[in-house]
Amino acid sequence: MVASDLHGSGGWTSRVIDKFREERADKLLLLGDLLYHGPRNDLPGDYRPKEVIEMLNGIRESIIAVRGNCDTEVDQMVLEFPIMADYAYIVSGDIVIFATHGHIYNPVTPPASLPEGGILLCGHTHVAEDRMMDGYRYMNPGSPSIPKSGSVPSYIIIENGTAELKTF
Repeated sequence: MVASDLHGSGGWTSRVIDKFREERADKLLLLGDLLYHGPRNDLPGDYRPKEVIEMLNGIRESIIAVRGNCDTEVDQMVLEFPIMADYAYIVSGDIVIFATHGHIYNPVTPPASLPEGGILLCGHTHVAEDRMMDGYRYMNPGSPSIPKSGSVPSYIIIENGTAELKTF
């Protein structure tokens, strides 16, 4: 299961974890911006980063995470799983997935190493998307806590080489 841009929302982090369990996913891939809301975003109504830390640490062995533009070394000090990598390569079935936050690599500046037919997973924009680009599929789970541009809270399920954007 893929989610992004929790921004310290206790309620949405709880819902993401509940959905992770409901979907019976093996791993929760978090595309960054886990604790801090950022200077360009309004404070989520349920901003409770200490609770988010506790919830995420409680499932740390199930998490794969990449660094968002709001994630810092201070965040890494309190989270018990790695969050400082700019990207992760994941293989599901025959599909190569390049998972990143989106502030460095994105549809405008895609990674050169993404093979044709692969999936570029990004967060950052807070807008859920699923579309074909030049030789690859671009997917963004959006942000459950601060959705933008009419987007609704959503997540992505990847299983056996298939990927699907779903709403909460």
